[in-house]
Amino acid sequence: MMNAVWQPSARFKWLLKGTTAMAAALLLSACSVSVSSPPVAMQQSDLYDADNDGVINARDACEGTPQGAVINNEGCSEIIDISARDDLHILFANNSAEIPQSFNEEVTDLARFLASFPQIHVELNGYASKVGNSAYNLALSKRRADSVKRALIRAGVSADRINIVGYGDSDPVAADSQDKSDMLSRRVTASVAISESELVKKWTIYTSRQ
Repeated sequence: MMNAVWQPSARFKWLLKGTTAMAAALLLSACSVSVSSPPVAMQQSDLYDADNDGVINARDACEGTPQGAVINNEGCSEIIDISARDDLHILFANNSAEIPQSFNEEVTDLARFLASFPQIHVELNGYASKVGNSAYNLALSKRRADSVKRALIRAGVSADRINIVGYGDSDPVAADSQDKSDMLSRRVTASVAISESELVKKWTIYTSRQ
């Protein structure tokens, strides 16, 4: 028995050839390497922010805003006025340069004030009563001022921020009796004040990982 061999008809060969050509065309179109350029937007307004404060130039009423400042909707920073003052007044016993314990809080308060405003300095003024020799009283007034200076240094104030001046018995305190005048004149005084403007800044939180 002879093996049967299938012979495709001429019409089937034409259909097969057409299908192959169509598949090749689809494959070539899917592998195209050309990409269309993206559309370019036409900018109609100035959206630049020259000082990087988050407010565009067109709405920014304050140019050159400091970096990190809190700003309003017009791009302007806020500045506040700072005014602070602290006074020191310590009384001493006769012929003594030792700070009485009852005045330790005065020293502590002044040290805290100076820590809050590290840019300012303080001058300690020492005095004495009219009792005794004027030359001795001048030296005593300086020792009293120096006692307060050393106490401030122990409280954390840098020595180069403190100046002392002794006035001796040249400026007694007026009172209704000599004894009271002498008591009030044995003193060290100081006044420190600050008045300045400060830029209000944004809170910035930094985190780090070891």
